[in-house]
Amino acid sequence: MEISNNLILGDCSEKLKNIVDNSIDLIFTSPPYADARKKTYGGIHPDKYVEWFLPISEELLRVLKPTGTFVLNIKERVLNGERHTYVLELIMKMREQGWLWTEEFMWHKKNSYPGKWPNRFRDSWERLLQFNKHKKFHMYQEEVMVPMGDWAKNRLRNLSATDKTRDESNVQSGFGKNISNWLDREMAYPTNVIHTATECGNRNHSAVFPESLPEWFIKLFTKEEDCVLDPFMGSGTTLKVAQRLRRNSIGIEIDESYFDMVYKQVNSTELFLFDKRKQYAPTQSS
Repeated sequence: MEISNNLILGDCSEKLKNIVDNSIDLIFTSPPYADARKKTYGGIHPDKYVEWFLPISEELLRVLKPTGTFVLNIKERVLNGERHTYVLELIMKMREQGWLWTEEFMWHKKNSYPGKWPNRFRDSWERLLQFNKHKKFHMYQEEVMVPMGDWAKNRLRNLSATDKTRDESNVQSGFGKNISNWLDREMAYPTNVIHTATECGNRNHSAVFPESLPEWFIKLFTKEEDCVLDPFMGSGTTLKVAQRLRRNSIGIEIDESYFDMVYKQVNSTELFLFDKRKQYAPTQSS
C-alpha cells in the first residue's frame, strides 16, 4: 500500500474538524508552551492555557481511534518564582473531557547544558503525557526493547529467594515480579524515562525535538500503514519519521513559513481519511 502524507496550513482548532471520527492511530505533538514562541505563535498566558487547549483536545478525542493513543509533549513554565500549575490543571480538565491519563513519560535531555537561577537549576527534562480513550489500546512493547546492559551481570548473579518467585508489588501496583525470568534474556523492556539528546541544529524552528523521540512512540503505539497526526507540525519532525517508518501521516501548521519548509521536504499526497467535501491544496491556506 502506498503511504500517504497530508500537510494542512491553518489553525488546528479549525482544521481538525475536517478529519473524520475515529480515524487516527497515534497523535504525537508538542504545542507551544505557555508564553513560549511569542514571535511565531503569539504566546498563551499560563492562566489562559487550559481554556485555549481544551477545544483542541476535544477534537483530538473525536478523531482518535478507540484503540489509539495521544502523546502530549509539554512542560510547565516558571512564573513569579514558582512553577505554574497549568499542566496539572490541563490533565484534570482533560480527564473530565473523557480522556484517560494512562501514563507519564519523561524525556531526559542528555546534552542539556548547565544553568543556575536564584532558586533553581536548569531543566533537563520534559513531560510526555499519554492519554487514551479506553483502557485497552494498541501497544507494541517488543518494538522498543533495549539490551539488558551490564547491570544484569551483577544483579542476576546472586538471586535471593524472593527473586525466584512472583511476589506482590510493595507499592500496591498490582504487578509482581520474578527476577529469575530474566537470567537468559538479552533484551529487556525500557523504563518510562527516555534518554535522548536535544536537537542541536534547530532546522529553522525555535523548538525542534530529535527524531528519536517521535520514533520511539511511533514504534510503540503503531504499526506500518497506521496513521499518525501532529496538529502542531512545526518543522515536521513527526511526519518525516512517520514517512520513514511507513506510517500514513497528517500535519497541521499555522505558520506558513514552516508549512512551506516542510512541504519541500515531505512527499505530500492527499489522504483518504479526510472528508471529501473539503479538499486541501498544499499551497493554499484553505
